[in-house]
Amino acid sequence: MNRSLIIGLVVLAFVALFAKLSLYTVDPIQQALVLRFGQPVGDVIDASGLHVKVPFTDNVVYIDRRILSLDDDRQEVLVAESQRLEVDTFVRYRIADPLLFFQSVGTVQGAEAQLGGLLNSALRRVLSEASILDIVRDKRESLMATIREQTKQSATRFGLEVIDVRLKRTDLPADNSEAVFKRMQAQWQQSAELFRAQGRQQAQKIRADAERDATVIRATAKQKAEQMRADGDGERNRIFAEAYGADPDFFAFWRSMQAYETALSNGRAVISPTSDFFRYFQTPTPAKAGAAEAK
Repeated sequence: MNRSLIIGLVVLAFVALFAKLSLYTVDPIQQALVLRFGQPVGDVIDASGLHVKVPFTDNVVYIDRRILSLDDDRQEVLVAESQRLEVDTFVRYRIADPLLFFQSVGTVQGAEAQLGGLLNSALRRVLSEASILDIVRDKRESLMATIREQTKQSATRFGLEVIDVRLKRTDLPADNSEAVFKRMQAQWQQSAELFRAQGRQQAQKIRADAERDATVIRATAKQKAEQMRADGDGERNRIFAEAYGADPDFFAFWRSMQAYETALSNGRAVISPTSDFFRYFQTPTPAKAGAAEAK
């Protein structure tokens, strides 16, 4: 019994070892290559599940079938007019031909090294003919499409399929950014000074026009006032003349009353009582009294 048990356990262990060395599984997210003495044997295995290989001689290499991502390091490129620009990029790709991939680069790390070089070459080649405005705003989508196509064509020899290439961020170098900022600041200050100068010139013109108009208005008003004053004086003299012609005695009396009012409005006056100025206080009709004395 002990001998039979031992034999059974040995056979079971041998079967387990044989199964371990002969069987392998492929996940749904993977593809597999069977290598015999380091060389690929048969087709690529892309069906998930349990598979069989020759023990001791065959080895299995698993290759990811998902979409992979490569975030490239920030790099400085020369764009149009020899201007420098720092660019961050990323690329999405997948392994389209596992056999060619294994034979050319072997691993994902090797594929990313080759893909990074291809991306950098396409990036420099395309952006060297574009201006900063084209890269940042005007032609960004078309430039990314051109870089993607060039990288895609170059990556096929490594069994890779490039799905997308994007410019994550584009910046001027730090020293260039400072210079551009200062230049923009100087331009805005120059524009502000120009606007201020134009404003001062316009203000001076407005003030000069206003002063000229005010001078003309004052001169016109003064002229009209002088004319009206002259017309008033003439009308007053005419009325005085008509009044004097109608009744000279009454006109003399009225003028004397006005003279009394003007002279006595201050409250005091030093005049001789016998002065002719007070003749209307001596007799109400001095003119008639003088005529009677003359007779």
